[in-house]
Amino acid sequence: MSEAVVEVRDLEAGYEPGVPIVRGASITVGKGEIVVVLGPNGAGKSSLIKAIAGLVPITGGTVLLDGKDITAAPAHTMVRLGLAFVPQTENIFPLMSVEDNLKVACGIIERREIPARIEEMYAAFPDLVRQRRTTAGNLSGGQRQMLAVARALIVHPKVLVLDEPSAGLSPKFVAMVFEMLAGIRKSGVTILLVEQNAKAALAIGDRAYVLVEGKDRHEGIASELWNDPVVAELYLGQRSRRTGGAA
Repeated sequence: MSEAVVEVRDLEAGYEPGVPIVRGASITVGKGEIVVVLGPNGAGKSSLIKAIAGLVPITGGTVLLDGKDITAAPAHTMVRLGLAFVPQTENIFPLMSVEDNLKVACGIIERREIPARIEEMYAAFPDLVRQRRTTAGNLSGGQRQMLAVARALIVHPKVLVLDEPSAGLSPKFVAMVFEMLAGIRKSGVTILLVEQNAKAALAIGDRAYVLVEGKDRHEGIASELWNDPVVAELYLGQRSRRTGGAA
């Protein structure tokens, strides 16, 4: 693994005092990596990355970004610190045009740089160029996800964090989204994502963690985890036949 950009150490977090959802999770994301967080429903995956992004209260542990402690940093400062978060839902302004969505995301960018940043996003996401005057709510699911990611990337973050980027998309658009993420990684942006489509995510990921009951229970090289019997047991609640357990 390359130099760590994100380090999460023994993190505890939850929406209500005394009721943690994340229970001592630790993950590390190296510079330029795609790291995937997998796990069964209710494992705390989304709560983990939302806590990293400052959206879920943290009651224990530490979050470091480039070695700097951001554990107590409020969500609205994360973009300035270099971390951009794309939520699963409500990640665009549906009543605004595509271009106005991009402009709104430029709040921390100097005014003279905004036109160039917008054109940079259009170059990266050609589908959006043809839709620049279209109301964002009228975009297809895949185009909406492109716009959400473009809004996050326009500020040139160090780390892009995504919650279920393929949720609700057709197979065609799922493939498009993961191809897009692989391209973003090639541009040098570090990516951390939660994803239920394990096969598609592991195909583009470098490393992955399996979260169970709010705790990281297994990790490994992404390409090797799809056929890992430990993942089948933790993720699917199954035991490998080779171990003599139930299928």
